[in-house]
Amino acid sequence: MAPFDRPRTGGSPPGIAAGDTWWYAAVAGEAAGSFSARIRIRMRRACLAAVLLLTVAYAGLVLTTTGRRWGDAVLAGRLTDPAVARFLREHPSLQGLGTLSLLLVALLLVALGVLRKRYAQLGAALGTVAAALLAAELLRRHAPGPRYLDSAGLAVSSGFPSGPAVLAAGLALGLTLVVPHRLRGAAVGLGALWAVALGAYSIASGRHRPGDVIAADLLVLAAFAALVALLARKGKVRPAPRRGLPPQRLLVTVPLALIALGGLAVGAWLLGDCLPAATGPLPAELPRTAHRCGQALAAGTGAAVALVLLALLRRVDLDPGSAPYRITHPVAEDPFPEEHDHEIS
Repeated sequence: MAPFDRPRTGGSPPGIAAGDTWWYAAVAGEAAGSFSARIRIRMRRACLAAVLLLTVAYAGLVLTTTGRRWGDAVLAGRLTDPAVARFLREHPSLQGLGTLSLLLVALLLVALGVLRKRYAQLGAALGTVAAALLAAELLRRHAPGPRYLDSAGLAVSSGFPSGPAVLAAGLALGLTLVVPHRLRGAAVGLGALWAVALGAYSIASGRHRPGDVIAADLLVLAAFAALVALLARKGKVRPAPRRGLPPQRLLVTVPLALIALGGLAVGAWLLGDCLPAATGPLPAELPRTAHRCGQALAAGTGAAVALVLLALLRRVDLDPGSAPYRITHPVAEDPFPEEHDHEIS
């Protein structure tokens, strides 16, 4: 057992307890109260919390009539907001740039993993993104919900959760596995800002509702929390050295925190004024307010997801540790040879 996997002073001893038997500690490489056990429990709880929030978002925004009408009001509000309409009209090539940026960030993730020779971590990150995309596709196809109609009156599949948003958030959070610990905050923060911008554009262009983007962020958080919990169970995590906050991390995490707090606060404040009734026509001023509320909630959720994962992994190093001892000289076949000239009488 590694030194950092020993129980803390005053913590629970590695004796037999509920769920922590001696054979489990031998197989999992951890003891009750060890560093790996604490990280595993922490990430497992984060995964369950993200799944619970995803379930609440699905029940409130997809299964209820009020939630569906709010999503329709958000889509209608993008057409009534002159600033959004002018922005989309003046930048028609943003959709192609968004697809190109997804490809470039994916190549960056692969390049970082290959250059740093973190092949296992790269495979785990890409596998987690693929698993999140598969889960999103299964939810879109098989989760119960209403049938949506396009402008021509044809039925279209639900966009809950958004596939591009899952890919963008997954690539951003996947940087936690391939970048060094000292650069993790800056790298993931920049990736999260990029993912938030892509989510905002997908809502403004009418391709997805805010609930689709929010669900994508929560799904990715649950997937990566489960991955880190699995790594902790296998003893693949270790404590990171205590360092102060470098300036480059503050330059990224402070704007991310402002977006998270401001977006969630403004969205919650506007939500009470823009929830439509279950029946009846929508008020004339409601779609524009609903669009701004949806943009704020989606941006705040995307930034908050990145900050939560960074906070959970603040002093956790996911890089493989080096061997504590290295033999540089050949070992003699018999390190303690018998000396027949000296006998004990």
